[in-house]
Amino acid sequence: MLGSGAKAAKPSFVSYISPEEIHVKEPIEKEVNPRLLPGEQLLCEASTVYKYIQEDGSNRGTYGKLVCTNFKIAFLDDDSTSDDNEPQFKNKIIGENDITLQCVDQIYGVYDEKKKLLTGQLRKYPEKLIIYCKDLRVFNFCLRYTKEEEVKRIVSGIIHHSQTPKLLKRLFLFSYASAAPDNTDGRNQTVMFDTLEDWRDELERTKGNVQYKAVSTNEGYKVSEKLPLYFVVPMCVSEESILKYEGRGIPIWCWSCHNGAALLKMSAFPKEQDDSTSQMQKAFLDGIYRTIRKPPYELLKTDDLSSSLPSLQEIQTAYTRFKQLFLIDNSTDFWATDVKWFSLLESTNWLEIIRRVLKKAIEVVECLERQHTNVLLIEESATDLCCVISSLVQVMMDSYSRTKSGFQSLIQKEWVIGGHGFLDRCNHLHKSDKEEAPLFLLLLNCVWQLVQQYPPAFEFTETYLTVLSDSLYVPIFSTFFFNSQHQKDTTTHQRQLSLPLTQTKSSPKRGFFREETDHLIKNILGKRIGKFINSSDEPPNSFREFYDSWHSKPIDYHGLLLPRIDGPEIKVWAQRYLRWIPEAQLHGGGTIATAAKILDLMEEVQNLQVKMDEEHSQAISGDVHAVPMLRNSARLSSLFPFALLQRQSVKPALPTSTWKDLEDEDDLVKRDDEFVDLSSDML
Repeated sequence: MLGSGAKAAKPSFVSYISPEEIHVKEPIEKEVNPRLLPGEQLLCEASTVYKYIQEDGSNRGTYGKLVCTNFKIAFLDDDSTSDDNEPQFKNKIIGENDITLQCVDQIYGVYDEKKKLLTGQLRKYPEKLIIYCKDLRVFNFCLRYTKEEEVKRIVSGIIHHSQTPKLLKRLFLFSYASAAPDNTDGRNQTVMFDTLEDWRDELERTKGNVQYKAVSTNEGYKVSEKLPLYFVVPMCVSEESILKYEGRGIPIWCWSCHNGAALLKMSAFPKEQDDSTSQMQKAFLDGIYRTIRKPPYELLKTDDLSSSLPSLQEIQTAYTRFKQLFLIDNSTDFWATDVKWFSLLESTNWLEIIRRVLKKAIEVVECLERQHTNVLLIEESATDLCCVISSLVQVMMDSYSRTKSGFQSLIQKEWVIGGHGFLDRCNHLHKSDKEEAPLFLLLLNCVWQLVQQYPPAFEFTETYLTVLSDSLYVPIFSTFFFNSQHQKDTTTHQRQLSLPLTQTKSSPKRGFFREETDHLIKNILGKRIGKFINSSDEPPNSFREFYDSWHSKPIDYHGLLLPRIDGPEIKVWAQRYLRWIPEAQLHGGGTIATAAKILDLMEEVQNLQVKMDEEHSQAISGDVHAVPMLRNSARLSSLFPFALLQRQSVKPALPTSTWKDLEDEDDLVKRDDEFVDLSSDML
């Protein structure tokens, strides 16, 4: 197997796998073909590939076929075509050993036990392939026993189709859209906001139609390709103004509070302008601000999010560091990292960014709810941080946004129609790493904080959010794969995220809160309008006062929700980030196992009640049914349903050298981390 050129004195790749384990499962002999979706085509394949998992140092695995299509990379063993032992819960599109091309993050090759990042053309092909995924899965493939020509074909194919820049039309989305039948059944209750009537209905629902109007000025995209066809503006804004400034400097309505205060957003004028143009724009803004205020003028609040929140580059850097904590190659690496895990977590700054974003949303909520003040969010394009903050504010204030259909409608309104650049921010085409920033994932992380703090307030669970985050990398529907409504309308048939939901109507209820900070907008909008904008004159401890006051009162799950944002309250989204790490799971524990135990007790109580009724009455009702449940909670994992009946991993004894290193460590935080149970504290 080693070949004549192998040197006996030099460790070779075969040392990763012991002879006993190599023959645990012989290479498959029967033909195994991938399950292809409509429009999916097989591009290349390689046989006798060994897929293994270094979870406990034994390198157990199986032989199979590695294939690459225009949609995914898939590993097929002799169980791939069998329906036996399939999990109770599974993704209907992506299998356990499937990786969509958009989900591939980085690819490494192993050469003589050294790992190297693979990009572009290769002069030498690796003995092992490691694929890191954006959903944080890690796949290890041994190519030592694969024919040389097949290794070249599969490695080159995977790198080319997943890592090199591509044209938009080459996305699998287009192949699927043209080949798949349109099976829309009308059950989707998501409001698409692609008609004037949708916007008018939203104005009516939020009682915002007194001061605002839906306009069709951009029909045919005659104003701007960056704006949606239909949107809502203040009554005072004329069609001529929208046309003149191409939508820039125009306050666009997002949502209205029950007291009449409204949340708006606005893209800023370009900073580099000649004097006459700048003065004309400032005069226009003067007039706008005079009309969207509630008397007196000082009650208009603006916030330049580009100045008051972390930059997109800072967000991307923090998340890049953060995700490295969960891309674990093997059990040894996990336990080595676990010694200082919390110190590493803090250094990424990701949880701090989540806290700052939640705090900013609370500040906006306070202005709307308590001060009855219109809030105008300003950003260069109003399609990034504006989407995050406006969405969070509505989730906190509007109970309809906490239903499944309402939350999907919110995403459609603020992100898809709102023009968030999913194509660039997710880097689906691998054209520019500089444009990449996980803003939608940041929103889901913030919403998860609310869901895990107030589960009864939401119609959906964290599993829904996890699946939604995975959908960012599945090019089946068009929801997360375009930069604007114009780009989508001019390139493909519309296919939206569609779930079988029932429409739930809720009306917003009262709550209260307050903000503590303001912003500097004079550099963008000019000194002339400064007199209409007034910074908060309340004491610095105002935020803490109202924050504590709200949390000291009973919670109205149909009313205002404010997240707890003090340090320890901001947690790691365990289900999403730890679900592929066996060492981080609580077998027979966690919230899902607790729920199963409660259902067991409920069924036992019901059965006892039936027996009591039988003893005291001859009239026995036959309509008493046991509560449906998941049996045998001891077999569940804390990361259910993604880790149902996963393999257990036992923590190895730390080597003496590790303890010696700890004794020499001056950082108290790093030394204390060793004594913290990761699983119990983070779930």
